Amino acid sequence: MTTALVSGGKDSIYAAYLCDTQGWPVDELVTIRPDDPDSMMFHTPNLDLVALQATAWGKRHRTVPVNGRDDAAELDALVRALEGGDGPVSVGAVESSYQWARLIKVGDRVNRRIFAPLWRKDPARVVREELDAGLDIRLVHLAAEPLTPDLLDRRLDRSMLEELERRSRSIRRLNVAGEGGEYETLVVDAPFFGSRIEIDRTEREVSRATARLTVLEAHLVHHSERSGGDPRS
Repeated sequence: MTTALVSGGKDSIYAAYLCDTQGWPVDELVTIRPDDPDSMMFHTPNLDLVALQATAWGKRHRTVPVNGRDDAAELDALVRALEGGDGPVSVGAVESSYQWARLIKVGDRVNRRIFAPLWRKDPARVVREELDAGLDIRLVHLAAEPLTPDLLDRRLDRSMLEELERRSRSIRRLNVAGEGGEYETLVVDAPFFGSRIEIDRTEREVSRATARLTVLEAHLVHHSERSGGDPRS
């Protein structure tokens, strides 16, 4: 059984897609739900939306809670999420040595291979590959000085990537893939989804340091129900 650790963001979805198309069809999407909203290990915004992504993709989905806020609790949740399977585990890690060390540790413990196709790739290249794959990506959490609240809920496309690169050069350096926690994302559509996530109601929280978009209500619209023919339009 092949498992994809998926948070709903661009990197984990894209890594799962690569796993699915490179010889290890993904059987299930697994979401770790941290107790700590500022977890360094796991993504936290809009985790409920992964269930809709799984339905859109035709995959099984399950959520594993973290019972506590310390490192031991997060590692325990990861073990519970992965034990019992025998196939590879796809992850969207790009540069975080903190995440990588813990993933490898748990992979060894449960005797499962960690499939990390984005690991140590150039951040801008990662984003361009994700865009070339047709992912419709929205910015849902901002936590870096160059990223102003007006970018919240904006689509991450090539024009936006160029803007992130410009701000990184002219204001303050940031990881343009968001791997340092500068921003987090939500994938609302992809060519391998049968439906698109339509967002009905949201809540914005803006402080001096961060801006977050929480999706309160959303539903799926099958691609055949959309006009124009192109599900990514």
